[in-house]
Amino acid sequence: MLSSARHADVVIVGAGAAGLSAAHRLTSAGVTVIVLEAAPQVGGRMATDLVDGFRLDRGGQLLNTSYPELRRTPALDRLPLRSFEAGVLVHSDGRHHRAGDVRGARSARRGSPHAAWGVGGALTAARALASAPRTPLGGAFDQARLASALGRLAATPPQRLLARPELPTREVLFTRGVPPRSVNGFLRPLLSTLLGDPELTTSSRCADLVLRGFARGRLCVPAGGAAALPELLAESLPPGTVRTGVRVTDASINSVSTAEHGTITCRSLLLATGARAAAEILPGLRVPDFRPVTVVHHTTPVSPLTEPALLLDAECSGPVAHTAVMSEVDPSRAPNGRALITSVVLGGPPADLDRRVRAQLAALYGTSTAEWELLGVHHEPEAVPAMTPPHDARRPVRLLCGLYVCGDHRDTSTVQGALFSGRRAAHAILRDFGIKPEIAAAALTTAAA
Repeated sequence: MLSSARHADVVIVGAGAAGLSAAHRLTSAGVTVIVLEAAPQVGGRMATDLVDGFRLDRGGQLLNTSYPELRRTPALDRLPLRSFEAGVLVHSDGRHHRAGDVRGARSARRGSPHAAWGVGGALTAARALASAPRTPLGGAFDQARLASALGRLAATPPQRLLARPELPTREVLFTRGVPPRSVNGFLRPLLSTLLGDPELTTSSRCADLVLRGFARGRLCVPAGGAAALPELLAESLPPGTVRTGVRVTDASINSVSTAEHGTITCRSLLLATGARAAAEILPGLRVPDFRPVTVVHHTTPVSPLTEPALLLDAECSGPVAHTAVMSEVDPSRAPNGRALITSVVLGGPPADLDRRVRAQLAALYGTSTAEWELLGVHHEPEAVPAMTPPHDARRPVRLLCGLYVCGDHRDTSTVQGALFSGRRAAHAILRDFGIKPEIAAAALTTAAA
């Protein structure tokens, strides 16, 4: 039967990335779906505010071009992405240092006149490396060891990373063959940014998955703001599938009660909300700890950095973990003649947030920030589900036949994890319906975080 206003094969509660990803998989298999969202718009934490011609993301999510689900999720193959420069810029000792460009390092080595070293060539190269100036990230030898370690990680299958011994990330940083200067000057600030975890208590397995993705691709953001991703997913679903502004008051396998539209009957229920909201609907679900994030947006007529780079503070001189001139990365986020600077603070914001952020940004960008205009501040206390060990990066999405749950709290706490958990939930539903998923379950375990 075709879906009606009162019945569907599957009701999905939550129109974030996970729920919309699952809806695409189900509708493409011929299953009727209704997606209910309490907010007036889709996206969940992937939201973008429009302020005076600026597009301001509420969250600090960074995507990666290596994310498999960006290619595998229907409609997202049409999502325009705006990439940062390869690697990142690290600020230390008053200067910017580029680090983490694994593919660039490989290309340089292939093009080097010493690529095929003999004895004399090795001595010449060794002397050149030894005389090269040392940076806070280490000398040339240190950076070559860092690039080699990232290259090995990029070539390691995700299954092997998930089988490694699991410890807090901070306890394994110095055991992976990376020089201490590179660990402190690059890996610590990078992983703090990618994991949303300044204390690096995250599972080392999850950290390895995230670093693998960094080494294989480029950090990027959706053109037009983070909300462009869920909006594209919603627009690509059959008309009437997604219903916003609908509050769920009660739910079971066979029906969902709403404050606005009464009862909707179904064959299966999929909870695709955040972890806390899912536990309110279904008491007994585990609610993880969360990492808070605060996003601060400033504007100025003159861009303080004329390249699309992600800038990290290796010295942790203030509350900002990373910052970028987002109008250089994605010009559509700011009106002509204005620069948009977006900075992310990990943890709870200090009382004098704007003053401390301005002082740190002045040092990071090497310019006065006194005349910068503050456009907006958004604090999300439950921005990133914590992934402390032991952490199951593939938590079950099928609770029982007819009842399912998905979201970044069931996988890795990334956009990739949210999309992938939606795919896993959709495949579990299809199997219970007796429909063969388009990708075998065994293939799902190969997806990277």
